[in-house]
Amino acid sequence: MNAVSTLQRLRSEMRATGLLALPLVLGQLSSMAMNVVDTILAGRHSALTQAAVAIGTAVWSVAILSLIGVMMAVPPSVAQLDGAGRRQEIARVFRQSLWLALLMGFGLWLFLRHAGWLLELAGVAADVRPQALGFLDGVSWGAPALALLLCFRYLSEGVSLTRPTMVIGLVGLLFLVPLGYALMFGAWGMPELGARGLGIATSVTLWSQASAFAWHLSRGRGYRDLHLYATWEGPQWKPIAQLLKIGLPMGFSVFMEGGLFIATALIIGSLGTIPTAAHQVAINLASVTFMVPLGVAMATTVRVGNAVGRADVPGVRWAGGAGYAITLVTQAASALVLLVGAPWIAAIWTSDRAVAALAAQLMLLAAAFQFSDGIQAASAGALRGMKDTRMPMLITVLAYWGLGMPMGYWLGIVRGEGAAGMWVGLIVGLTAAAVLLTWRFHVLSKRPL
Repeated sequence: MNAVSTLQRLRSEMRATGLLALPLVLGQLSSMAMNVVDTILAGRHSALTQAAVAIGTAVWSVAILSLIGVMMAVPPSVAQLDGAGRRQEIARVFRQSLWLALLMGFGLWLFLRHAGWLLELAGVAADVRPQALGFLDGVSWGAPALALLLCFRYLSEGVSLTRPTMVIGLVGLLFLVPLGYALMFGAWGMPELGARGLGIATSVTLWSQASAFAWHLSRGRGYRDLHLYATWEGPQWKPIAQLLKIGLPMGFSVFMEGGLFIATALIIGSLGTIPTAAHQVAINLASVTFMVPLGVAMATTVRVGNAVGRADVPGVRWAGGAGYAITLVTQAASALVLLVGAPWIAAIWTSDRAVAALAAQLMLLAAAFQFSDGIQAASAGALRGMKDTRMPMLITVLAYWGLGMPMGYWLGIVRGEGAAGMWVGLIVGLTAAAVLLTWRFHVLSKRPL
């Protein structure tokens, strides 16, 4: 293949991946924006409320990451069946994934309602703890809804129908803003519930989104031949075990990465209200920028999965390469925004000058890990499409907890560099993961399918 045809093929692959990814990116941004809305509203209430929501959101993220990781078994399973022309088998995967989602949602509801020991173990400041527990109490009721929502989303994305994720995500965000404001501040006749009110508003929004997506799957033209609700099936161990075989390592991998950020937030929470609130502002923005490569990675999973279903080895490499190319472009833009706009962005997130100043410093460090964070996401997405999950799990454990966390703790706590030192640890862990996961995809994508 000459240079011209190579460039043409790359452009074609990037266009196909980009069209699939754009609704996913917007959907991911709207989902993440729910946490951003919580943080901004809390910042307008008080620095104490913002710190409490920061800690509560970090623990709530445990639920989100656990669910996302395990339910990520659905898109590659569905995409490979779709690529192989076996769409009639998709409904069974979907029905069994619903049972898995319900089981996980109930387990996480229990965890969130009994998370006080975790805050105490982490040494979260005593004045922050009550409101953080109030937020977790309110948001815990949304855990089952989130599990079902992810199941519906991933089924739709696995068959390359990504617009519903975008639309339902955006509508949910528009619903959350007034409801969260009313329950936090006591507007329009609502009780003033502070952080607890934000948690309740998030739960109500998640149930609304899950209900809307379930209805759409029953009515949408793109799902009619799948017969998703044609029959009732009880839980069956074999298909659930197959999902868990793929999903548990991915869940653990996602948890290891997310756990690095969560542990960082909890450790910074022991440093006081200002560092905690500043970290939450900066990590919120970094999480927003991460939604772009995450959406691209999800599209890459589907594209790679389709190629695997067709037994198309070159197609696997091209699909992965397109994901990398798009990610490099998007992350360059994100890094530039963070470098140039940190002070102004921080001022939007909080009205507290001390919090804004520290948050702006942390955003400069966030700019430094944009490329490594994006590339590790792209590699993980490509590997998911190949259903390669065990080795990536080991890689994330090594990168995030063997390198990133020890480095961050040493710099931030032992050497006394505070939140900035912890963030350097994040950079080290993400960079190591990016290098190792990229090498893994490079090796596997050369092998026969």
